[in-house]
Amino acid sequence: MDYRRFKDTIYLRLDPGEEIIEQIEKVAKKENIQLAQINGLGALNDFTTGVFDTVEKKFHPIHFEGAYEIVSLTGTVTKQDGEVYLHLHMAAGDKDGHVFGGHLSMAYVSATAEIQIQISDGVIDRKYDKKIGLNLFDFTI
Repeated sequence: MDYRRFKDTIYLRLDPGEEIIEQIEKVAKKENIQLAQINGLGALNDFTTGVFDTVEKKFHPIHFEGAYEIVSLTGTVTKQDGEVYLHLHMAAGDKDGHVFGGHLSMAYVSATAEIQIQISDGVIDRKYDKKIGLNLFDFTI
């Protein structure tokens, strides 16, 4: 992993075998990022996405292995209880053009990933909402 910061924008390159969430979190901590928007692309060989069912309040993961290209990686960096909180969604396509995606749980890079972190001035915290079952934006701070 390597990255360069240009004022409020970080360009991050991930290398084979690196896990996307882990590396973004590492940069967010090192750079003391309070609030940011994430987007990216790249190649994967092992990832898990899924969908959260608001009725069951349960996450339904789907695991994928093989050659995939990230069609879209998007999300936010916020804080929860003073710690970095990442919320990422991803869509990835296979060699036949089928695209799969959802909330990203983990993703290992097969060739490279290019990720942009656009830092915003401010802080947004997260708070667990019992009714919905998710950690939502909390604008009370």
